[in-house]
Parts: sequence; structure tokens; C-alpha cells
Amino acid sequence: MLSPLQLAYIGDAVYELLVRTYLLNIGLNVNELHKSATKYVKSKAQADITHSIEEILTDEEKSYIKRGRNAKIHSSPKNADILEYKYATGFECLFGYLFLTGEDLRMKEIFDRITALDIK
Repeated sequence: MLSPLQLAYIGDAVYELLVRTYLLNIGLNVNELHKSATKYVKSKAQADITHSIEEILTDEEKSYIKRGRNAKIHSSPKNADILEYKYATGFECLFGYLFLTGEDLRMKEIFDRITALDIK
């Protein structure tokens, strides 16, 4: 069993790859890719997304977000509020859990919901 921070570590990479693939598929040019990707992967966006998708999550999925959110973080975020950073860690923990348990369809379902949101 991996710690919440280990799940968040892999979840961060998985989520970023999903975002980058999505942005390539919608046809953004190279100059727009990075700017658009940061809208999805910054801590504030991940915290906001977490709150926006809560109603579609199972109790188990919510428990992984809670585990990640409550993990003892030994670094302080540079460009984020600590609470947003904790929710972002929980969000990444969820994606790590889904990836490592082979829940690809569920991950896609959640990601499709995310891409339907108006991310600023």
C-alpha cells in the first residue's frame, strides 16, 4: 500500500499527461499548449476541480482525496494557498489511485467531466 504522497506523485504525472494529450487533440498550437496546460494543473485549478466533481465521486474515491489532502506535506507551496495545495494533493492522489488500480475507464469518465468545466 502506497502512501498518499506516493499516490499523488504518480497521479500528478498521469493527470499532466492526460491534460497534454487532451490539448494536443483539440488542436492547440505550440505557443498555446503550455499556457493552456497550466490552467488545468496549477494547485488552485485542481482544488476548484476537486470541489466541482465531488458529486460524481464514489465514497472510496472521496476517501483517497481526503487521504491526500490530510497527508503531512513537508514543503510549502510557492504560488498557492496551503488549503488549495492540500486539495490539489488529494486530487493527484485520486488520479494515482485510479491509475495504479487500472481504473482507466473511470479515470477517463472523471477527466471528461473535468474538460467539460470552464477552467480559468
